[in-house]
Amino acid sequence: MIKLHDKFFKPFIPAKQIDEVMQRLATEIANDVGDEIPIFIGILNGSFMVVSDFVKKYPKPCEVTFIKLASYEGVKSTEDIQRLIGLTQDLTGRTVVILEDIIDTGNTLAEVHRIFKNENVKSLKIATLFYKPEAYKKDFKLHYVGIEIPNKFIVGYGLDYDGLGRNLPEVYQIKQTQHMTNLVLFGPPGAGKGTQAEFLKEKYNLVHISTGDVFRFNIKNETALGMLAKSFIDKGELVPDQVTIDMLNAEVEKNAGANGFIFDGFPRTNAQAEALEKLMDSKDSQINAMIALEVDDEILVERLLGRGKTSGRADDANESIIRNRITEYYNKTAILKEYYSAQDKYFGVDGVGSIEDITERLSAVIDSL
Repeated sequence: MIKLHDKFFKPFIPAKQIDEVMQRLATEIANDVGDEIPIFIGILNGSFMVVSDFVKKYPKPCEVTFIKLASYEGVKSTEDIQRLIGLTQDLTGRTVVILEDIIDTGNTLAEVHRIFKNENVKSLKIATLFYKPEAYKKDFKLHYVGIEIPNKFIVGYGLDYDGLGRNLPEVYQIKQTQHMTNLVLFGPPGAGKGTQAEFLKEKYNLVHISTGDVFRFNIKNETALGMLAKSFIDKGELVPDQVTIDMLNAEVEKNAGANGFIFDGFPRTNAQAEALEKLMDSKDSQINAMIALEVDDEILVERLLGRGKTSGRADDANESIIRNRITEYYNKTAILKEYYSAQDKYFGVDGVGSIEDITERLSAVIDSL
């Protein structure tokens, strides 16, 4: 992740992939042009890297020149495009190939066609490294396209954000969710995880997503996902991870403007952790930390037996069942502890003390993220 001015950008297209695409474009154009000596024209400022790398890969004689147009302000493509620096050579009867770094709305391309309308060129071809089909609004033909990309702002490899980022050898995509804190909250039975989740969601304005609550809601309201999950449960089978992820995705989508999420009860395996990671990445976000409340087993047993006297839950009244539940928790958490520790995202927090003391410890971890 990099920060340019006030915005964050995440890795998108590596330098190696760009280099391979540039080689492909150079080969395609050389084959089409044949023995002619084409004139390659770059549009400054963005295309200087594209033109430089392209002509080094072009296997035949060629000429190179530049024109300069103003086409961007900040992260938005403007409608007002001006010709700032024009051509200084006669192009009559020549094959001209415009080398663009990116084509999105096509406004710059329209100006290029206007400029060359009276130049009497033999042929005018358009080549672009990046192309945003969702944003393109014009009817001009694109003869050579390197990589089609989503309609999100990118920097690097000649492309900038208010002057910064052009020098990056790879391409980064804007992180649309600029500030979000997402936590995986774990704790053995009796650790007070539910209580702490309530305090944390209020303090940090986060959305608490309990997998159990999400399942119950979907099944009770007979949603498509709920009925699908129920079909597996009724057969005594585990609900596939993808069904759970789809439910969580729906919850995240419902709260798209949230400051972040507390995930409770998911993930429980490495595969689920990876699936959750992909889900958050698709939202331009990530899991910031796994926080686990740590409480001595004997204290947990004592707490749950005490809770069983009033909760009415059978599994809180049997010490053997309680100890099995605690063991199961450790077996599952150990795998995830290793997964998140490898990313420096695991935080163990002492879960013994007053509710206020524990909240303060949890808050110290979150504040440090």
